[in-house]
Amino acid sequence: MAAPGPLAAQGIPGLDGRGVSSDEPVTFTAEEVEFDQNTDTVTARGRVEAWQGNRVIRADQFTYNRTTGVATATGNVVLIEPDGQILFAERAELSGGMRDAVLEGIRGLLAGNTRVAAAGARRTNGDITDLARVVYSPCNLCPEDPDRPPLWQLRAGIASLHSQEQRVRYRDASLEMFGVPLLYAPYFSHAAPGAPRISGFLSPTFGVTKLLGGFYEQPFYWVIDDSSDATIRATLSTEQIGGLGLAYRRRFNSGVISLDGSFGNLQGNDVDQEGIGWHFFSQGQFSLDETWRTGFALNRASSRDYLRAYRYGSPQVLTSNAFLEGFWGVQGYARADSRLYQSLLQTNTSSQVPLVLPYGYAEWLFARDPLGGQFRVDAQGYSITREQGTSSRRIGTRAAYELPLIGNAGEVWTIRTQADLLAGYVQDLQAAPFYGPPGQDGNWTNGNVRAAVDLRWPLARSAGEWGTQVLEPRVQVVTGPQTGRQTNIPAEDSLDLQFTDANLFELNRYPGRDLQEGGTRMDAAIRAAWLFPNGGQVEGLVGRSFRTSDEPLFPPGSGLENQRSDYVGRLRLAPVPWFEVIGRSRYSAETGEQQLWDITGTVFGNGYSVSAGYLGTQAAYNDSYPKRNEVSLGGFLQVNDNWRIGAFGRYDRFRDEPVAAQAVLAYEDECLIFETRLIRRWIQDPVTLQDDPTGTMLLFRVTLKTIGDFGIRAL
Repeated sequence: MAAPGPLAAQGIPGLDGRGVSSDEPVTFTAEEVEFDQNTDTVTARGRVEAWQGNRVIRADQFTYNRTTGVATATGNVVLIEPDGQILFAERAELSGGMRDAVLEGIRGLLAGNTRVAAAGARRTNGDITDLARVVYSPCNLCPEDPDRPPLWQLRAGIASLHSQEQRVRYRDASLEMFGVPLLYAPYFSHAAPGAPRISGFLSPTFGVTKLLGGFYEQPFYWVIDDSSDATIRATLSTEQIGGLGLAYRRRFNSGVISLDGSFGNLQGNDVDQEGIGWHFFSQGQFSLDETWRTGFALNRASSRDYLRAYRYGSPQVLTSNAFLEGFWGVQGYARADSRLYQSLLQTNTSSQVPLVLPYGYAEWLFARDPLGGQFRVDAQGYSITREQGTSSRRIGTRAAYELPLIGNAGEVWTIRTQADLLAGYVQDLQAAPFYGPPGQDGNWTNGNVRAAVDLRWPLARSAGEWGTQVLEPRVQVVTGPQTGRQTNIPAEDSLDLQFTDANLFELNRYPGRDLQEGGTRMDAAIRAAWLFPNGGQVEGLVGRSFRTSDEPLFPPGSGLENQRSDYVGRLRLAPVPWFEVIGRSRYSAETGEQQLWDITGTVFGNGYSVSAGYLGTQAAYNDSYPKRNEVSLGGFLQVNDNWRIGAFGRYDRFRDEPVAAQAVLAYEDECLIFETRLIRRWIQDPVTLQDDPTGTMLLFRVTLKTIGDFGIRAL
């Protein structure tokens, strides 16, 4: 019995796609359907498509034996799985509602654009699919020569895909590159493409370093539950006994927490502390409600050499804190925290490192008044304790008001007022450069009121098809009572003073509030800009400041120590979309000597970028940083769709030696990432100028997409 033309049929029991009743009928379409009553067989021919649930099969011919419950598909067989995976076969025999299957001449398109081919396959209970003589690869085939081996592929005698576990297991497996076997393993497994988190061994990292010698690091990833996981890292080396690390993460409904710790052996002539080393890094953050959140960070380590040796970074200071903060839109903010520091530099002793407990800050920004002005008020307090050195406590508040006005001629007037009130207690106040002998220990108070009138007058003219030119002179007069040198006040937040165009018009040029700038001064600057129709621009500013008093308010080298300040400037040159220069500078008004010069130029485009820079600074008056005279050059080039190269270097002309250099070579396509980096640091510690025993690194990273990555450190 045959029916010509396309039609749809139902009523074949026994095909179960998702564990539903095997008596549920399958739906199919075909150009022709034939039923043989003698054999109780239904045969469909011509563009056959049958489905039940989310499983779909397509074939030239589809035969179903109602007595045995076995379905056979032949000719261009396509089996579409519920998870979106697609299998191609020459012939397929299915039973148990498509859950069990035997396929011949199989080819598969899996998640992540990965492909699999095998001589045959058997699927059991819709979960485990065993493939014989299998080849697996996510690499595209060469369009000119499809028979050419892909960039890399896995070959195995048997491969098993476990749908429930989302894992692929291989037996008698080998990794081939360009068809040449490179690695062999009697057993190998990896997560299925597109699979969620799965426990198992991660790709190892191995190599050679100065402190570890030859080393091998093997991580193991453990999925604890839906909201937490852990990574265990074991490190073996030839120069050290080795180390063990554990990283734990957990996500809650209201926040997250992460813990990372390790211990390991460290010995040798190039280390500052021999024996068992360790580290512990942790952080967490939790939302209490829509306004408040809290969090913490606890970071400690036995030494900096241990962190560098076992590749946990090379920080100079580790910071721990606990905080509580609240947000009220854009108007209000409050924070309370404590801070504990650990210095990892040999030049600092732990007794000099401060403990900040507590620290608090709150501010409120009021709505604009009918004149357009805005009022802001804040409060701040802290307590700093040192075993050796200055200990202090401080509370303070600031109230500020700003009113912008626009004149009839287009000039912009801004009226600013700011009032500070501070009080504190100091113990063991230390003498400091410039500030002279310390004052008396005990209670102290400091207050200041500043008022300013700021005038900007932007003058613009049209340059026709060349855009718009802008000339903007700016003058500000600031006044307030004299404050003196304030030698009895601990300058905890006001030591690192750099005078630039960024703080030329600030009411208090000190970066913090411990020290206050007093007296009367005038700030003047002129800004010029040329705005081009293509979006480019050339913009620059030059300015300086004049004080009426010769009172020594600022330390030498700051640019503000004299009544007439140094000249400060800014330049941004970006006439076309592919070129930009940004620079800042400061020159002595007396000698014309460069005090600060920071400039970077970049040329960039589609697939390339080149940048050059220069940084010149004088040494800090308190020796917090040395004199620097560095030039830098770097860039990258996207050679083609796959290859990218890059390099970067810094050279200190003052010390006449290089500072750091790095070169990168990277390749990426649809199935492979290869990256190598050569990193060299000549001076790691800017205070001690001590050589870094891990200053040279040669890194290799190979990522086989959908499989894993492998890291090699050669130096």
